Amino acid sequence: MAQTWTPNSWRQKPIQQVPDYPDLAALETVEARLAKYPPLVFAGEARRLKSALANVAEGRGFLLQGGDCAESFAEHGADTIRDFFRAFLQMAVVLTFGAQQPVVKVGRIAGQFAKPRSSSVEKQGDVTLPSYRGDIINGIEFTEEARLPNPERQIMAYRQSAATLNLLRAFAMGGYANLENVHQWMLGFVKDSPQAERYRKLADRISETMDFMKAIGITSENHPSLRETDFFTSHEALLLGYEQALTRVDSTSGDWYATSGHMIWIGDRTRQPDHAHIEYCRGIKNPIGLKCGPSMTADGLLELIDILNPANEAGRLTLICRFGHDKVAEHLPRLIRAVEREGKKVVWSCDPMHGNTITLNNYKTRPFERILSEVESFFQIHRAEGTHPGGIHIEMTGNDVTECTGGARALSGDDLADRYHTHCDPRLNADQALELAFLLAERMKGGRDEKKMVVNG
Repeated sequence: MAQTWTPNSWRQKPIQQVPDYPDLAALETVEARLAKYPPLVFAGEARRLKSALANVAEGRGFLLQGGDCAESFAEHGADTIRDFFRAFLQMAVVLTFGAQQPVVKVGRIAGQFAKPRSSSVEKQGDVTLPSYRGDIINGIEFTEEARLPNPERQIMAYRQSAATLNLLRAFAMGGYANLENVHQWMLGFVKDSPQAERYRKLADRISETMDFMKAIGITSENHPSLRETDFFTSHEALLLGYEQALTRVDSTSGDWYATSGHMIWIGDRTRQPDHAHIEYCRGIKNPIGLKCGPSMTADGLLELIDILNPANEAGRLTLICRFGHDKVAEHLPRLIRAVEREGKKVVWSCDPMHGNTITLNNYKTRPFERILSEVESFFQIHRAEGTHPGGIHIEMTGNDVTECTGGARALSGDDLADRYHTHCDPRLNADQALELAFLLAERMKGGRDEKKMVVNG
């Protein structure tokens, strides 16, 4: 990997999960247009995220990363973005209180359009068509015209990302993220939840803290940090032509950055060390995520860490572990021990979604109890290993969908058909996402109490 890196050096490498564009000249034209467009995010913002993630890597913070499985053109709207942001902020406040640490907020949004697929084709009856790969590539409708990869969709994805980022920045800095607002939304959730009694104790403690802050004069009027928040974007860097077109050199440092999002990650299907996706990601200076599934070996992980983070820079690399509730105990400890043995600085994050997908009543779904079980195991294993469980990575929406079973409202397989709206994988709805935050906060508080008992014992 010592060879010179350029934004297009990935094109000399083998590549997985690429769409078969029928008109390569049209694709080149679109990529050339994108290369002239303004950046979606800025190098300084990416550096600020890396600094925040460095604190997480050192055990002084927690990463909350979440959002849509795959953004769609059809569902793009201000209300959808607002409802996601609202649910996300509530989760962040609850987790901040549970962890007693800053929560780094990173959305799967404003760029999460491309999806890897287990098969390049989909069959319905006697008809076989290319698989749906996300709205940036082709359409979800099962027709020959829709499934044909269309490079013009990259322009649509860019414009939607720009509009989404514009609204998110307004929400984050314009008063909508005021802690008082978020607190009141959270109390409304607790009041309406079937598990209200369980959550009320934690909610009351947050309320007491807020009241104390007011009493000593700490308000949103004199502390901007209470009415503003840092919010970053992320997506899987799957469509490398699009990423290359939005790769820009930073005028202040001379370094290359992906300006399509603050953080990008490499999927479990595209992390071959000598392939294109690793080649592209090794050269940009953004924070990088790496999905780690059951097939990841300890030696393989160390090789990828050396390629992606040769300077061993804290905050550069987040390991997003997605094993499944029944496999995490088998796979995670050996990876942690290898990374610790070599002194590698990483953020450990738990993706409890992708390893827990089942089919029920002909719908892909994820049982809430399996999601919670994997998160709990992730925390227990890190506690046993003496390492920091640095974050969670979830697929969620602010809408009242019925895609994952279970939770306080006990959604069943029979409920899935009611509001199953996902374009790809099942997502937690707003109530389930916030419930997960409350349950996780309880575990965090319990872990801190155990540490205190050991120290004081």
